[in-house]
Amino acid sequence: MYQFDISAGTKADLYRDLLAALDALTTDETDPIANMANAAALVWEYLPDLNWAGFYRLVEGELVLGPFQGKVACIRIPVGKGVCGAAAATLMTQLVEDVHAFPGHIACDAASRSELVVPVTRDGVLIAVLDLDSPESARFDAEDAAGCEALATLLGQRLG
Repeated sequence: MYQFDISAGTKADLYRDLLAALDALTTDETDPIANMANAAALVWEYLPDLNWAGFYRLVEGELVLGPFQGKVACIRIPVGKGVCGAAAATLMTQLVEDVHAFPGHIACDAASRSELVVPVTRDGVLIAVLDLDSPESARFDAEDAAGCEALATLLGQRLG
């Protein structure tokens, strides 16, 4: 149904194209689960070296598993616990080069070595977190964080 020409150029080009594709996928859809599902699938398809891509939704004060791609995952994460919980508690992106060195890391998949978690907010209120895991140490950098923050900003307006 959708075909996107995602650039094989620079990382900045890749994230620009991902943002345009996500915009096209979500522009007329009001269902937040559908939008998270397509966002997870898009990121999974086009970002290399991932072993998990998806969302944890804020539900009654804790993070609850949302749409994702990858192996089965932890279902509930307390705010403040692990990388996802830290992103939720601080409303700040968490870029972790070595998850085994992160205090309180929750190992849903023992193969994960690095992680990037970006809060998804609307009007400053947490809706969810976008969670990306990789089996490679130091897989994510500041450019990945900025690109995923742009995706999260767009989604924040489409998940309300």
